[in-house]
Amino acid sequence: MANFPANCVKRTRHKTVCLRPLNFTIVKNYRTTDTLRASFNKLTNETFVFDFNDWYNNGYWNDNYIPYSIIIDNEIIANVSVNIMNFNDNGIIRHFIQLGTVMTKPEYRNKGLIRTLMNEIEKDYPYVGGTFLFANDEVLEFYKKFGFTEADEYQYSKNVTITNEASAVKAPMNDKSDWDKVKASIDESTPNGAFELVGNSDLNMFYLASFMKDSVYKVGDSIVVADKDGSELKIHGVFSKEPADLESVINSFGSEVKTVKLCFTPKNTAGYTKILYKEEDCTLFVKGDALMNFSSEGKMFPSLSHA
Repeated sequence: MANFPANCVKRTRHKTVCLRPLNFTIVKNYRTTDTLRASFNKLTNETFVFDFNDWYNNGYWNDNYIPYSIIIDNEIIANVSVNIMNFNDNGIIRHFIQLGTVMTKPEYRNKGLIRTLMNEIEKDYPYVGGTFLFANDEVLEFYKKFGFTEADEYQYSKNVTITNEASAVKAPMNDKSDWDKVKASIDESTPNGAFELVGNSDLNMFYLASFMKDSVYKVGDSIVVADKDGSELKIHGVFSKEPADLESVINSFGSEVKTVKLCFTPKNTAGYTKILYKEEDCTLFVKGDALMNFSSEGKMFPSLSHA
């Protein structure tokens, strides 16, 4: 149990008000504790309108995703989650953590709770190669206080002329048996991008076993995650035992496709236009030696690696 003194005294224009200190406990990596997991999911749903119930129940929430939470009266009131990640960066394995699921119950905001959790995480991961996160616009200055700097991402796109009919077929994604087959394909895949998440297919399944079920395709021996909207094709990932021919993958979506956008960094950028990528109300922040040149290297974190 800890005592949080930061808001013990608050000065207003008219008087000094003494506030009762918060008595709280920090809990970590409690996914198998039903009561804490339920409270975490409740706060997640209230904050982001989704939760991790299915991810846990389907067996995909593992030790790579670690909530750091503050509880008061057995209720989780604030959280920052650590995502342990390895990336294959053109053949070099780099070890990062991504911070996410940053949230506080409204009545406990502006009391320094997220700062407390960030400090705790820094103590636990002093030697990680790099840390990154995606921040909403209203908190950009906050993360700078912890040594994070804003970084640019770049997306690769091109216009295409495809003469053949579509041959990509939707992969069955009806139940856990189907999902586990896709997960196995990801586990066995060789890197098909220049900067690719490895050894964490469970994070991919957070997307593919839920709201991206309809985005999973079979293209020959490859699993391709893609969204097609009219003439625009967005490819989120290509997974295959042997290196996939990206041009063949693109052509497999047929003549209706006129524009291709890659949501990962391709190994071969020839023929693509490099575009500064910016999501609305979302800014990438990085920290650590291995990420200091991220912007100048013209890369992006694959969309399926966001947590």
